[in-house]
Amino acid sequence: MHELPIGIFDSGFGGLSIFQAVITELPWESIVYFGDNANCPYGGKTFTEIKKLTLKGLTKLLKFNVKLIVVACNTATVAGMDYYRQKIKIPIVGVVPVVKTAVEQTKSNKIAVLSTPATARSLYLKRLIKKFAGDKLVFNLAIDNLVWRIEKGEIDSPAISKILRQSLESLPRKKVDIIALGCTHFPFLRHVIEKIVGPKIKILDSGDAVARQVRRILTQNQALNLRPKPTYYFLTSGDKVKFKQIAEKLLRQKIVRVDKI
Repeated sequence: MHELPIGIFDSGFGGLSIFQAVITELPWESIVYFGDNANCPYGGKTFTEIKKLTLKGLTKLLKFNVKLIVVACNTATVAGMDYYRQKIKIPIVGVVPVVKTAVEQTKSNKIAVLSTPATARSLYLKRLIKKFAGDKLVFNLAIDNLVWRIEKGEIDSPAISKILRQSLESLPRKKVDIIALGCTHFPFLRHVIEKIVGPKIKILDSGDAVARQVRRILTQNQALNLRPKPTYYFLTSGDKVKFKQIAEKLLRQKIVRVDKI
């Protein structure tokens, strides 16, 4: 059990931001990463479609004898974590916008949540905001046309800046002091967001919290890897050559093995 890998699933490349957080928190753990690039983005699909695609992806990861799976996609998480846990009999960790953390850290009592249309309209996020931010002013911002651009490796283009500026440039005037990134693709745009909103607005993502939760579960299950020889294996439903090129650009490191499944 100790040396079995952790599985990470995402609609595409967004989960690589979670991959980075997990290997930082747990550098001895091996990872099998599956990006469903052929069906990305998930943000414009129905929840029924998203749950079907996600379960299919998680089932593929099970074939690699993983000991835990991270659903490293906010949209897939809010679409049906209970459903996945009914079908998959190993621990599953989801990713949700860090609304609670944003509320704890805001001083102006005004926060923004930046996510895909599917996440923004989800009942899950609305309940999260009501539970933790009922007395705060929350700007629930759905931004379309970003994920597919990141999927192409586009992280600093004029088009990306224009899309983000349209949604974010008014936030400093509205006294927002925290932005919670509600999509795992969006940390790859942190540098662009910072240029638009300035240094006074803090940007939060879910990566570190997810990695700590993975550690807690593995510790409870006595499943932490004790040998410092991790391997990282990447899988995609899309083009494996393009996956390798774009993943290396986003991660800023070489990856050894990519296969299409």
